[in-house]
Amino acid sequence: MPHNYRIQKRSGEIVNYDVTKIRKVIDWAVDGLDVNPIKLESNVEMVLKDGITTREIQNSVVLSALRLTSVDEPDWKYVAGRLRLFDVYKDIAILRGSHKNSFPIYEYSKFIKDAVSKGIYDSTILDKYSSEEIDLAATYINPDYDLCYDYAGINLMVKRYLCEFEDKIQELPQEMFLSIALLIEQDSNKEKRMELVKDTYEKIANRKISLATPLLMNLRRPNGNLSSCFITAMDDSKDSIFYVIDQIASISKYGGGVGVNTSRVRCKGSRIKGIKNSSGGVIPWIRIVNDTAVAVNQQGKRKGAVTVSLDVWHMDIEDFLELQTENGDQRMKAYDIFPQVIIPDMFMRKVKENGEWLLVDPYEIRTKYNKEVGDLWGEEFEKLYQQLYIDAKSGKLELYKFVNAKEVMKNIMKSQIETGMPYIAFKDTLNKYNPNKHDGSILGTNLCTESHSNIRPSKLENKYIDGNKVIQEANDGLVHVCNLVSVNLSNIETDNELESVCSTSVRILDNAIDFTNVPVPEGGIHNLRYRTIGVGAMGLADKLAKSNILYTDAKSFTDELFEKFALYNIKASINLAKEKGTFGAYKGSDWDRGIIIGKDKVWFAENSKIANEWNKVLEDLAKYGIRNSQITAIAPNTSSSLIQGCTPSILPIYSKFYVDSHSKGSIPICPPFIKDKFWFYQENRNISQKTIVDIASTISKWIDTGVSMELIYNLNTGIKAVDIFETIFKAWEQDVKTIYYTRSIQKDGNVTEKEECVSCAA
Repeated sequence: MPHNYRIQKRSGEIVNYDVTKIRKVIDWAVDGLDVNPIKLESNVEMVLKDGITTREIQNSVVLSALRLTSVDEPDWKYVAGRLRLFDVYKDIAILRGSHKNSFPIYEYSKFIKDAVSKGIYDSTILDKYSSEEIDLAATYINPDYDLCYDYAGINLMVKRYLCEFEDKIQELPQEMFLSIALLIEQDSNKEKRMELVKDTYEKIANRKISLATPLLMNLRRPNGNLSSCFITAMDDSKDSIFYVIDQIASISKYGGGVGVNTSRVRCKGSRIKGIKNSSGGVIPWIRIVNDTAVAVNQQGKRKGAVTVSLDVWHMDIEDFLELQTENGDQRMKAYDIFPQVIIPDMFMRKVKENGEWLLVDPYEIRTKYNKEVGDLWGEEFEKLYQQLYIDAKSGKLELYKFVNAKEVMKNIMKSQIETGMPYIAFKDTLNKYNPNKHDGSILGTNLCTESHSNIRPSKLENKYIDGNKVIQEANDGLVHVCNLVSVNLSNIETDNELESVCSTSVRILDNAIDFTNVPVPEGGIHNLRYRTIGVGAMGLADKLAKSNILYTDAKSFTDELFEKFALYNIKASINLAKEKGTFGAYKGSDWDRGIIIGKDKVWFAENSKIANEWNKVLEDLAKYGIRNSQITAIAPNTSSSLIQGCTPSILPIYSKFYVDSHSKGSIPICPPFIKDKFWFYQENRNISQKTIVDIASTISKWIDTGVSMELIYNLNTGIKAVDIFETIFKAWEQDVKTIYYTRSIQKDGNVTEKEECVSCAA
């Protein structure tokens, strides 16, 4: 009989097995959920043996709950999540000398001092707040917020985000969230600071706002980078290239994802110091970037993550499109970076008319025409390109090649189906909606294609000796920096709540700019010049299901929802400008000219149902300016959506129910409202990707930066090359700025693999 078994507790004590203790934990785990606890309890007795540990029993119960999870009984995943969390409770209770307690006892003030003394936490939290303020903050903790996590969410939180010391978890989830809230508001007005701390804590702890990984992982830790996204650019010199490689290493070291534009670098066969055929082109440098990404990992969590972009007019574009394919010379491959092709409108028109496309060497254009072709877009680019076309035909160019534009597009598509990449960035669309076009150009995007702004390579002019060290001065460079959060739409019920959550999101990100130590100086300059932030969204599929709307019928709903989303975020940034001032480059920007995401007062009057609200925003904008030059950006949120318990980003679900299997076990994944709203969850693999483009373009209309739009082609449904071709063209024609991963479900059932962007998406 079970009561005769001897078991070993975590403290090492040997006791008789007591079914009532197991029953108490199970009853707590199933409380309020639609499951039968007897199913779980019966599985416990099957694993009992003399000498079994309580941890083994606990793991068995967790696995049983996971096995019981199904579309019909999805609540078992929450039972498994609570049981996994109970593991953390017990371990921390023993660590803190209160092992008689099964459930957490929060002594936050004591915990903070201990965490700082061990070096787990940065001392800032004790430097900025009095003991009375910390005691007050401790009263904000709500342990009930722990109970909303399913197994996938809490397991990810435990493995990736809760602080460790000597390989042991040191903090409870609510301690993490409260510490983050305190640090986010560290420099807020002291008279209302604690009120703001409470507001921030409740919204991140209650899963209204999802923080990106750098904020969630690093904010309370010593010397942690807080920014998610970086973009830099190489100039056409050895010094600049290696300077950028050093930038990439510095950013990767602290967990940032990097975009690097290489379009200025001269092509293969170009001249060096006047000598023909001297240059090896851009590919060898990309291979060094690739190896840097592998060598400098992100705090031991994963290898560095870098997207390398090249304009489609560059002479090396054909080799670039072969970077990750299996065929060809392996010395020309780079399998650990993420290729991104930059495409102007003119190329798309050439494809459409099946015309010739001219490939050129940026070095030759720079020396003969005194133009940096990689910086140009729109009419200025087309004017130069047409001249180059004429000059190439008449033999005035030394290095050039005419190719069929449609064949280049076919090669892009072929690589996408085979490898999921390259990403596509439509350069003219990016710059047309750039609010800072008065101050530079957008040359490429970040790792997940949703964030971008003006960048330029540093001018490396002077070398001098400092002791035994050669120092190179960098001048006038700009490296894009952006912090991200996402609003969890599935947990927001009313417009008033959405406005409040957007306001807090903008405040969180703007505050972070002021206490972020950016790994590269050009990023710090960018922060002050543009104060770029990215408030995103996730859980759209859940929001639609709750509203009884199919994704294929969601265009009108999403248009209204994201117009309000834009309005509330912009209002929040204007209110901050009223209090703290505008971003550095405000004068002459679109905002300064009364243009909001390419729209003026007349447009809103003729097209918006809430024109009066926009009029008030435009009045306040004219009066106070705006704090942040770019405010909204929708990241993929692949893993952070697991913690939030919602669907990623603005995409439909991949599958209504699936099991994520890996070497350490299997985790059931299904959306939160699957039981009651089964028919309103449509699977992405069964939806035309032109519908995805329609929704993304509708949302993009209200997003001032970008939307990370991933496409999935189910090759089992008769998808042809022309369908993919038409989808890409539809995206361009409807002003979608970028295309992220292109995934395909092959006829053998396999899916082209995709690596998550930990930096952007958490």
